[in-house]
Amino acid sequence: MNTPVAFIVFNRPDCAARTLAAIREARPPRLLVVADGPRNAHPDDAARCASVRRLIDEQVDWPCNVERNYSDTNLGCAVRVASGLTWAFSRSERLIVIEDDCVPDSSFFCFCDELLERYANDTRVGQICGCPRYFSSIERGTSYIFSRYGAVWGWASWRRAWAGYSLQLESWPRFRAAGGLHAVVQSGAEYALRAALYQRLHQSTPDTWDYQWGYARLSQGMLSAVPCRNLIENIGFGGGGAHLAPGSSFALDRMRLDFPLSHPEFVLPDLAFDRAFSRAFAADASTPVWRRVARKLRRTLSPPAIAATP
Repeated sequence: MNTPVAFIVFNRPDCAARTLAAIREARPPRLLVVADGPRNAHPDDAARCASVRRLIDEQVDWPCNVERNYSDTNLGCAVRVASGLTWAFSRSERLIVIEDDCVPDSSFFCFCDELLERYANDTRVGQICGCPRYFSSIERGTSYIFSRYGAVWGWASWRRAWAGYSLQLESWPRFRAAGGLHAVVQSGAEYALRAALYQRLHQSTPDTWDYQWGYARLSQGMLSAVPCRNLIENIGFGGGGAHLAPGSSFALDRMRLDFPLSHPEFVLPDLAFDRAFSRAFAADASTPVWRRVARKLRRTLSPPAIAATP
């Protein structure tokens, strides 16, 4: 592979070791490690953070330029990830981004490598995803589709796209007033949820970074390339994730993409997928946490593939 990897870690050595093993197999030429510092109110954090950082020193044994962006203090999920990725994109024009709990299939790296090159100068495309998020597979006859939405369980992008990122959503009032959100969402339910979410992120100190990245792409009309097979196993559902309830389970079967890739003929959003994604997002986001967790525990781990519609 040719693309540098940005690896985001914190205090989970078990997760970090599994994900780093997958990165090690791909042997990227550069590894940019972003790590948050220990929390004062958590006595075990210092040792756990140090253990994660030792993994980098001990397991990166292939020819690789390792660059470290470690915080001595705890910045929190939002500031640490956002500032770390801004640093990483300042060091590289393109990146594959992997958090410590997202274990990629080996084909994920080849997929990102090829599409990062293919769409490097196509400003219609802002992100390459490793996961369809709500679905294990999509049946289209191509290797991937384009969507207005895009999960961040393993993803890749360019400096040109990240340049529009804002943790506080400075442009949100103007985007809302211009009718921009109406132009990109699929339903009234999704509009209401996203409007409330973006307003909250704009007005208050955020505790998350990823919704802002989704907003950056939506507000600039950038599409995501979404693989038709899920390429990521999320192992962060044991209660250690920053925004996950203990015992929650929302996993998808990890699959593999075949090569050579079959490319879509047109760079246009897949409307059937976007509608299905919008419905799933609205149902998920509008459900109280305890009911959402119970529902996810009951449902199968591999939702049926989305059938193409005329």
